[in-house]
Amino acid sequence: MIRILVVDDEADLEVLIRQKFRKKIRSQEYEFYFALNGKKALELMEESKNIDMILSDINMPEMDGLTLLSRVKEQNSLLKTVIISAYGDMENIRTAMNLGAFDFITKPVDFQDLEITIEKTITYINQIKDTLKAMKENNILRMYVDETVLNFMGGREIESGLIENETMEAAVAFIDLCGFTAISENEEPNVVVGQLNDYFDMMVREIIAEQGIIDKFIGDAVMAVFKGEDYEKRAIRASIAIRDKMNAMPVFSEKSGFQPKVSIGINKGEMVSGNIGSISLKRLDYTVIGDTVNVASRLQSKANPGQILILEQYQHDVKDDFKISKIGEMVLKNKAKPVTVYEVNS
Repeated sequence: MIRILVVDDEADLEVLIRQKFRKKIRSQEYEFYFALNGKKALELMEESKNIDMILSDINMPEMDGLTLLSRVKEQNSLLKTVIISAYGDMENIRTAMNLGAFDFITKPVDFQDLEITIEKTITYINQIKDTLKAMKENNILRMYVDETVLNFMGGREIESGLIENETMEAAVAFIDLCGFTAISENEEPNVVVGQLNDYFDMMVREIIAEQGIIDKFIGDAVMAVFKGEDYEKRAIRASIAIRDKMNAMPVFSEKSGFQPKVSIGINKGEMVSGNIGSISLKRLDYTVIGDTVNVASRLQSKANPGQILILEQYQHDVKDDFKISKIGEMVLKNKAKPVTVYEVNS
Protein backbone atom coordinates (compact mmCIF):
# COMPACT_ATOMS: atom_id res chain seq x y z
CA MET A 1 0.00 0.00 0.00
CA ILE A 2 1.31 3.44 -0.98
CA ARG A 3 0.64 6.12 1.62
CA ILE A 4 0.07 9.57 0.12
CA LEU A 5 -0.19 12.81 2.11
CA VAL A 6 -2.30 15.55 0.45
CA VAL A 7 -1.58 19.06 1.77
CA ASP A 8 -4.09 21.71 0.64
CA ASP A 9 -6.27 24.29 2.39
CA GLU A 10 -9.18 23.57 0.04
CA ALA A 11 -11.27 21.10 2.05
CA ASP A 12 -13.28 19.96 -0.98
CA LEU A 13 -10.10 18.55 -2.55
CA GLU A 14 -10.27 15.66 -0.09
CA VAL A 15 -13.71 14.74 -1.40
CA LEU A 16 -12.50 14.87 -5.00
CA ILE A 17 -9.40 12.78 -4.25
CA ARG A 18 -11.39 10.11 -2.45
CA GLN A 19 -13.91 9.99 -5.29
CA LYS A 20 -11.41 9.90 -8.17
CA PHE A 21 -9.21 7.26 -6.52
CA ARG A 22 -11.96 5.22 -4.86
CA LYS A 23 -11.00 2.00 -6.72
CA LYS A 24 -7.37 2.29 -5.65
CA ILE A 25 -8.48 3.01 -2.08
CA ARG A 26 -10.88 0.05 -1.99
CA SER A 27 -8.24 -2.32 -3.37
CA GLN A 28 -5.85 -0.94 -0.72
CA GLU A 29 -3.31 0.17 -3.32
CA TYR A 30 -3.42 3.76 -2.04
CA GLU A 31 -4.06 5.22 1.38
CA PHE A 32 -4.54 8.99 1.59
CA TYR A 33 -3.84 11.35 4.49
CA PHE A 34 -4.96 14.99 4.44
CA ALA A 35 -3.62 18.18 6.03
CA LEU A 36 -4.82 21.80 5.56
CA ASN A 37 -1.33 23.38 5.63
CA GLY A 38 2.37 22.64 5.91
CA LYS A 39 2.43 22.83 9.70
CA LYS A 40 -0.36 20.26 10.03
CA ALA A 41 1.39 18.08 7.46
CA LEU A 42 4.63 18.01 9.49
CA GLU A 43 2.66 17.11 12.62
CA LEU A 44 0.91 14.28 10.77
CA MET A 45 4.20 13.04 9.35
CA GLU A 46 5.63 12.95 12.86
CA GLU A 47 2.74 10.75 13.98
CA SER A 48 2.78 8.53 10.87
CA LYS A 49 6.37 7.96 9.75
CA ASN A 50 5.44 5.73 6.83
CA ILE A 51 4.36 8.38 4.29
CA ASP A 52 5.64 7.49 0.81
CA MET A 53 4.89 10.69 -1.10
CA ILE A 54 3.33 14.15 -0.72
CA LEU A 55 0.95 16.11 -2.96
CA SER A 56 1.13 19.75 -1.84
CA ASP A 57 -0.34 23.12 -2.76
CA ILE A 58 1.87 26.23 -2.54
CA ASN A 59 -0.35 28.98 -1.17
CA MET A 60 -1.59 27.93 2.30
CA PRO A 61 -1.93 29.63 5.73
CA GLU A 62 0.57 29.08 8.60
CA MET A 63 3.09 27.26 6.38
CA ASP A 64 3.12 27.37 2.58
CA GLY A 65 4.03 24.50 0.29
CA LEU A 66 7.52 25.76 -0.61
CA THR A 67 8.47 26.03 3.07
CA LEU A 68 7.05 22.56 3.65
CA LEU A 69 9.10 21.32 0.70
CA SER A 70 12.33 22.66 2.19
CA ARG A 71 11.50 21.19 5.63
CA VAL A 72 10.73 17.79 4.12
CA LYS A 73 14.02 17.87 2.20
CA GLU A 74 15.89 18.56 5.47
CA GLN A 75 14.13 15.77 7.37
CA ASN A 76 13.83 13.08 4.70
CA SER A 77 15.56 13.62 1.37
CA LEU A 78 14.10 10.34 0.04
CA LEU A 79 10.46 11.43 0.50
CA LYS A 80 9.15 12.70 -2.85
CA THR A 81 6.81 15.68 -3.21
CA VAL A 82 4.62 16.66 -6.16
CA ILE A 83 3.50 20.30 -6.12
CA ILE A 84 -0.12 20.96 -7.19
CA SER A 85 -0.76 24.68 -7.54
CA ALA A 86 -2.60 27.35 -9.51
CA TYR A 87 0.66 29.34 -9.46
CA GLY A 88 2.14 27.62 -12.50
CA ASP A 89 4.52 30.38 -13.55
CA MET A 90 8.11 29.47 -14.32
CA GLU A 91 9.47 31.17 -11.19
CA ASN A 92 7.35 29.02 -8.86
CA ILE A 93 8.08 25.88 -10.88
CA ARG A 94 11.85 26.52 -10.79
CA THR A 95 11.77 27.36 -7.07
CA ALA A 96 9.83 24.17 -6.31
CA MET A 97 12.12 21.99 -8.41
CA ASN A 98 15.24 23.54 -6.86
CA LEU A 99 13.84 22.76 -3.42
CA GLY A 100 13.50 19.11 -4.39
CA ALA A 101 10.00 18.75 -5.86
CA PHE A 102 9.71 15.60 -7.95
CA ASP A 103 7.10 17.10 -10.31
CA PHE A 104 4.72 20.07 -10.71
CA ILE A 105 1.02 19.96 -11.65
CA THR A 106 -1.11 23.06 -12.25
CA LYS A 107 -4.68 23.64 -11.10
CA PRO A 108 -7.42 22.99 -12.05
CA VAL A 109 -6.27 19.43 -11.59
CA ASP A 110 -6.42 17.00 -14.49
CA PHE A 111 -6.97 13.82 -12.47
CA GLN A 112 -5.87 11.55 -15.29
CA ASP A 113 -2.57 13.44 -15.41
CA LEU A 114 -2.40 13.33 -11.61
CA GLU A 115 -2.83 9.55 -11.59
CA ILE A 116 -0.06 9.14 -14.18
CA THR A 117 2.21 11.42 -12.12
CA ILE A 118 1.49 9.50 -8.92
CA GLU A 119 2.29 6.19 -10.63
CA LYS A 120 5.51 7.64 -12.08
CA THR A 121 6.51 8.93 -8.64
CA ILE A 122 5.69 5.57 -7.03
CA THR A 123 7.83 3.76 -9.63
CA TYR A 124 10.73 6.05 -8.80
CA ILE A 125 10.21 5.59 -5.04
CA ASN A 126 10.18 1.80 -5.46
CA GLN A 127 13.40 1.98 -7.46
CA ILE A 128 15.01 3.90 -4.61
CA LYS A 129 13.71 1.39 -2.07
CA ASP A 130 15.06 -1.52 -4.13
CA THR A 131 18.44 0.18 -4.45
CA LEU A 132 18.62 0.85 -0.70
CA LYS A 133 17.61 -2.74 0.02
CA ALA A 134 20.31 -4.03 -2.33
CA MET A 135 22.88 -1.76 -0.65
CA LYS A 136 21.83 -2.99 2.78
CA GLU A 137 21.98 -6.62 1.69
CA ASN A 138 25.36 -5.99 0.09
CA ASN A 139 26.68 -4.44 3.31
CA ILE A 140 25.36 -7.42 5.29
CA LEU A 141 26.95 -9.77 2.74
CA ARG A 142 30.29 -8.03 3.22
CA MET A 143 30.11 -8.85 6.93
CA TYR A 144 29.95 -12.56 6.10
CA VAL A 145 32.05 -12.76 2.93
CA ASP A 146 35.66 -11.65 2.61
CA GLU A 147 36.33 -8.78 0.20
CA THR A 148 38.59 -11.06 -1.81
CA VAL A 149 35.71 -13.43 -2.52
CA LEU A 150 33.56 -10.56 -3.77
CA ASN A 151 36.41 -9.32 -5.97
CA PHE A 152 36.97 -12.86 -7.27
CA MET A 153 33.31 -13.23 -8.23
CA GLY A 154 32.89 -9.70 -9.56
CA GLY A 155 32.86 -9.49 -13.33
CA ARG A 156 32.51 -13.25 -13.81
CA GLU A 157 29.60 -15.21 -15.13
CA ILE A 158 28.16 -16.59 -11.90
CA GLU A 159 27.84 -20.24 -12.98
CA SER A 160 31.35 -20.46 -14.45
CA GLY A 161 32.75 -18.38 -11.60
CA LEU A 162 31.52 -20.92 -9.08
CA ILE A 163 33.62 -23.72 -10.50
CA GLU A 164 36.76 -21.79 -11.45
CA ASN A 165 39.87 -22.07 -9.30
CA GLU A 166 43.35 -20.60 -9.18
CA THR A 167 46.72 -22.14 -8.36
CA MET A 168 48.97 -19.72 -6.50
CA GLU A 169 52.05 -19.34 -4.34
CA ALA A 170 51.11 -18.05 -0.90
CA ALA A 171 51.52 -18.46 2.83
CA VAL A 172 48.74 -19.69 5.09
CA ALA A 173 48.57 -19.21 8.85
CA PHE A 174 46.38 -21.03 11.37
CA ILE A 175 46.03 -19.01 14.58
CA ASP A 176 44.31 -20.78 17.47
CA LEU A 177 43.19 -19.22 20.73
CA CYS A 178 44.52 -21.78 23.19
CA GLY A 179 42.12 -23.26 25.72
CA PHE A 180 39.38 -20.72 25.10
CA THR A 181 36.56 -23.27 24.89
CA ALA A 182 37.19 -24.29 28.51
CA ILE A 183 36.04 -20.91 29.88
CA SER A 184 32.51 -21.52 28.59
CA GLU A 185 32.00 -23.87 31.54
CA ASN A 186 32.25 -20.98 34.00
CA GLU A 187 31.11 -17.93 32.02
CA GLU A 188 27.82 -16.77 30.50
CA PRO A 189 27.56 -17.60 26.76
CA ASN A 190 27.02 -13.96 25.73
CA VAL A 191 30.13 -12.94 27.68
CA VAL A 192 32.19 -15.70 26.05
CA VAL A 193 31.03 -14.83 22.51
CA GLY A 194 31.60 -11.11 23.08
CA GLN A 195 35.14 -11.68 24.31
CA LEU A 196 35.92 -14.10 21.48
CA ASN A 197 34.82 -11.46 18.97
CA ASP A 198 37.12 -8.93 20.66
CA TYR A 199 40.05 -11.32 20.34
CA PHE A 200 39.15 -12.02 16.71
CA ASP A 201 38.89 -8.31 15.99
CA MET A 202 42.42 -7.74 17.25
CA MET A 203 43.74 -10.63 15.13
CA VAL A 204 41.94 -9.43 12.02
CA ARG A 205 43.34 -5.90 12.35
CA GLU A 206 46.90 -7.26 12.41
CA ILE A 207 46.24 -9.58 9.46
CA ILE A 208 44.71 -6.79 7.39
CA ALA A 209 47.59 -4.46 8.33
CA GLU A 210 49.88 -6.93 6.56
CA GLN A 211 47.49 -7.22 3.59
CA GLY A 212 46.40 -10.71 4.58
CA ILE A 213 43.10 -12.32 3.66
CA ILE A 214 40.77 -13.79 6.31
CA ASP A 215 39.92 -17.16 4.83
CA LYS A 216 37.62 -18.26 7.64
CA PHE A 217 36.96 -18.47 11.37
CA ILE A 218 37.09 -22.03 12.66
CA GLY A 219 35.63 -22.20 16.15
CA ASP A 220 38.13 -20.18 18.17
CA ALA A 221 40.77 -20.13 15.41
CA VAL A 222 41.48 -17.94 12.40
CA MET A 223 42.79 -19.09 9.02
CA ALA A 224 44.57 -16.36 7.06
CA VAL A 225 46.20 -16.31 3.62
CA PHE A 226 49.00 -14.04 2.42
CA LYS A 227 49.94 -13.67 -1.24
CA GLY A 228 51.81 -11.20 -3.40
CA GLU A 229 55.11 -9.47 -2.76
CA ASP A 230 56.95 -10.53 0.43
CA TYR A 231 54.03 -12.74 1.43
CA GLU A 232 56.30 -14.99 3.56
CA LYS A 233 57.48 -12.05 5.69
CA ARG A 234 54.06 -10.43 5.95
CA ALA A 235 52.54 -13.67 7.27
CA ILE A 236 55.19 -13.88 9.98
CA ARG A 237 54.96 -10.18 10.90
CA ALA A 238 51.18 -10.48 11.35
CA SER A 239 51.59 -13.63 13.45
CA ILE A 240 54.24 -12.04 15.70
CA ALA A 241 52.05 -8.97 16.23
CA ILE A 242 49.06 -11.14 17.15
CA ARG A 243 51.10 -13.30 19.53
CA ASP A 244 52.70 -10.30 21.29
CA LYS A 245 49.43 -8.38 21.65
CA MET A 246 47.67 -11.48 22.95
CA ASN A 247 50.46 -12.08 25.48
CA ALA A 248 50.04 -8.51 26.73
CA MET A 249 46.32 -8.91 27.37
CA PRO A 250 45.03 -9.27 30.94
CA VAL A 251 43.48 -12.39 32.45
CA PHE A 252 39.96 -12.84 31.09
CA SER A 253 38.35 -13.03 34.55
CA GLU A 254 39.18 -14.15 38.07
CA LYS A 255 36.49 -16.81 37.80
CA SER A 256 38.03 -18.51 34.77
CA GLY A 257 41.65 -17.48 35.25
CA PHE A 258 42.00 -17.66 31.47
CA GLN A 259 45.16 -16.00 30.14
CA PRO A 260 44.81 -15.42 26.36
CA LYS A 261 47.53 -17.09 24.30
CA VAL A 262 47.71 -18.20 20.68
CA SER A 263 49.42 -21.12 18.99
CA ILE A 264 50.31 -20.53 15.34
CA GLY A 265 51.36 -22.69 12.41
CA ILE A 266 52.49 -21.09 9.13
CA ASN A 267 53.44 -22.73 5.87
CA LYS A 268 54.14 -21.49 2.37
CA GLY A 269 54.03 -22.98 -1.09
CA GLU A 270 51.60 -23.84 -3.85
CA MET A 271 47.90 -24.03 -3.07
CA VAL A 272 44.61 -23.94 -4.94
CA SER A 273 41.98 -21.28 -4.23
CA GLY A 274 38.37 -21.70 -5.27
CA ASN A 275 34.86 -22.65 -4.21
CA ILE A 276 34.45 -25.87 -2.25
CA GLY A 277 31.02 -27.30 -1.51
CA SER A 278 27.78 -28.18 -3.29
CA ILE A 279 26.35 -26.12 -6.13
CA SER A 280 23.11 -28.15 -5.88
CA LEU A 281 22.72 -27.21 -2.22
CA LYS A 282 23.87 -23.65 -2.98
CA ARG A 283 26.33 -23.87 -0.10
CA LEU A 284 29.91 -23.05 -1.07
CA ASP A 285 33.01 -21.99 0.81
CA TYR A 286 35.68 -19.94 -0.93
CA THR A 287 38.98 -21.20 0.49
CA VAL A 288 42.47 -22.51 -0.23
CA ILE A 289 43.33 -26.20 -0.22
CA GLY A 290 46.38 -28.38 -0.74
CA ASP A 291 49.23 -30.03 1.12
CA THR A 292 50.68 -26.62 2.03
CA VAL A 293 47.48 -25.75 3.87
CA ASN A 294 47.26 -29.13 5.59
CA VAL A 295 50.83 -28.84 6.90
CA ALA A 296 50.15 -25.34 8.31
CA SER A 297 47.16 -26.73 10.21
CA ARG A 298 49.22 -29.66 11.56
CA LEU A 299 52.00 -27.29 12.66
CA GLN A 300 49.48 -25.21 14.59
CA SER A 301 48.20 -28.33 16.38
CA LYS A 302 51.79 -29.08 17.47
CA ALA A 303 52.52 -25.53 18.65
CA ASN A 304 52.45 -24.68 22.34
CA PRO A 305 50.76 -21.50 23.62
CA GLY A 306 52.79 -18.54 22.40
CA GLN A 307 54.63 -20.53 19.73
CA ILE A 308 54.84 -19.81 15.99
CA LEU A 309 56.03 -22.87 14.05
CA ILE A 310 57.33 -23.05 10.46
CA LEU A 311 59.17 -25.62 8.35
CA GLU A 312 62.88 -25.68 7.44
CA GLN A 313 62.44 -24.31 3.90
CA TYR A 314 60.34 -21.41 5.21
CA GLN A 315 63.04 -20.68 7.78
CA HIS A 316 65.69 -20.66 5.08
CA ASP A 317 63.84 -17.97 3.11
CA VAL A 318 63.24 -15.57 6.03
CA LYS A 319 66.13 -16.27 8.43
CA ASP A 320 67.79 -12.90 7.76
CA ASP A 321 64.68 -10.97 8.81
CA PHE A 322 63.57 -12.75 12.00
CA LYS A 323 65.02 -14.47 15.05
CA ILE A 324 64.32 -18.15 14.55
CA SER A 325 65.37 -21.19 16.56
CA LYS A 326 65.37 -24.85 15.61
CA ILE A 327 62.91 -27.12 17.40
CA GLY A 328 63.85 -30.41 15.70
CA GLU A 329 62.06 -33.14 13.85
CA MET A 330 58.35 -33.73 14.27
CA VAL A 331 55.94 -36.29 12.91
CA LEU A 332 52.88 -34.64 11.44
CA LYS A 333 49.60 -36.43 10.87
CA ASN A 334 49.37 -38.13 7.46
CA LYS A 335 53.00 -37.28 6.62
CA ALA A 336 55.16 -40.32 5.87
CA LYS A 337 58.41 -38.71 6.97
CA PRO A 338 59.28 -36.47 9.92
CA VAL A 339 59.73 -32.76 9.14
CA THR A 340 62.22 -30.30 10.60
CA VAL A 341 60.40 -27.58 12.51
CA TYR A 342 61.55 -24.10 13.57
CA GLU A 343 60.09 -21.57 15.99
CA VAL A 344 59.81 -17.87 15.14
CA ASN A 345 60.86 -15.93 18.23
CA SER A 346 60.76 -12.34 17.02
